[in-house]
Amino acid sequence: MLRIAIVGAGPTGFFLAEKLLGQDTTPLAVDLFERLPTPYGLVRYGVAPDHEKIRNVTRSFDKVAARTGFRFFGNTDVGRHLSLDDLRQCYHQICFTTGAQTDRHMGIPGEDLPGSHAATEFVAWYNGHPDYCDRVFDLSAERVAVVGVGNVAIDVARMLCRTPEELATTDIADHALEALRTSRVREVYLLGRRGPAQAAFTNPEVKELGELAGADVTARPEEVALDPLSAAMLAREDDPSTRKKLDILAGYAGRERSGKPRLLAIRFLVSPVELLARDGRVGVMRLARNRLAEGVDGELKAQPTGETEELPVELVFRSVGYRGIAVPGLPFDEKRGIIPNQSGRVVDILTPERAPLTGFYVSGWIKRGPSGVIGTNKPDAAETAEAMLADAGAGQTLSPTGEDIEPLLRQRQPELVTWSDWVKLAAGETARGKPLGRPRVKHTRIAEMLAAIRSTED
Repeated sequence: MLRIAIVGAGPTGFFLAEKLLGQDTTPLAVDLFERLPTPYGLVRYGVAPDHEKIRNVTRSFDKVAARTGFRFFGNTDVGRHLSLDDLRQCYHQICFTTGAQTDRHMGIPGEDLPGSHAATEFVAWYNGHPDYCDRVFDLSAERVAVVGVGNVAIDVARMLCRTPEELATTDIADHALEALRTSRVREVYLLGRRGPAQAAFTNPEVKELGELAGADVTARPEEVALDPLSAAMLAREDDPSTRKKLDILAGYAGRERSGKPRLLAIRFLVSPVELLARDGRVGVMRLARNRLAEGVDGELKAQPTGETEELPVELVFRSVGYRGIAVPGLPFDEKRGIIPNQSGRVVDILTPERAPLTGFYVSGWIKRGPSGVIGTNKPDAAETAEAMLADAGAGQTLSPTGEDIEPLLRQRQPELVTWSDWVKLAAGETARGKPLGRPRVKHTRIAEMLAAIRSTED
């Protein structure tokens, strides 16, 4: 029986487990490890509360968990409760699906001023992530800049513009709901360094901005208009999705305000170059205006024109990229922020032949970098699963000498959370939300989660 450890219980971890357990040629068992007591990763803590339908993917994850050979070990920190050597002694194959856990910085003066934050921290805060539930964001600010035009940036801008009534029917964390009820935010600026054709957000996300009950959406006609290089690119690629995106943005260009209490302004071809302080915190963002130029690799790059402008804002969220965190004992590509690999097989970048490290694999963002949406991780996981099964068939696996890891883990971590524990916790959260017309009311602290689980055992 092939024993497999997957570290990271986000979507990629479940997609990988599904692929491995769904085949019938190689007998195997899968143990899924997660640092938090709760599974689902970014589906629980990254998807915006007003996008409940996206969370429905967890139904397929629950079916994976019901398969014979699956175990979930939550509230287990690999690196603290278990070492890499512990896993090596108990498993034939080990796969890391730990994602891109840190954000990239803008690298500009003033970035560390009070009022300047990573967008990921705000997202984790309003979604009730235990590591971020005590963060404080000054929502007395009237003007906010969100730097970036990917889906995370769009989510942050949209959540700042939602009405309290809209948020009250979601599973937003209670502390965030109360803070947003008293928010004084009136203007939100969404800033992209390149043009509209290069914006990373998806069409449904940007279309939804035009349907906000409490915010008017605008864009500048001159910034939405296609430059010659983008027009040529679009003609070559003939991408209907990009054309649709441009049509949506053109509809926002020059749109008159209708009297809604908030304004969401989408800007392109601008880059923050400095944050200036007022009264000891962010007060002004200095922007460089850009034009597009073709880089040596053929990609269109933002190039400063020499013109600048000052945007008065008191709160800034950066969403300019993410990177993975190194796993002690495994190679790491510092430049790309990933574990180096070939088709999911971890490779030793210190050797000229980049030889695979027997028994070690990666999947998801830690494998390829932060790109795509949740569903993009499914074919990515399938590729890694195929490599794992091929290696197992060829006898290229670790040679574990230890017994089942659970007794050792329970000794190291008495507050281990199993899948049945999680099912009880999830049922309790759903029950808490039902009388309020909400899908669930989340526990946001690990101690609360463990207490809730224990209460069901009495």
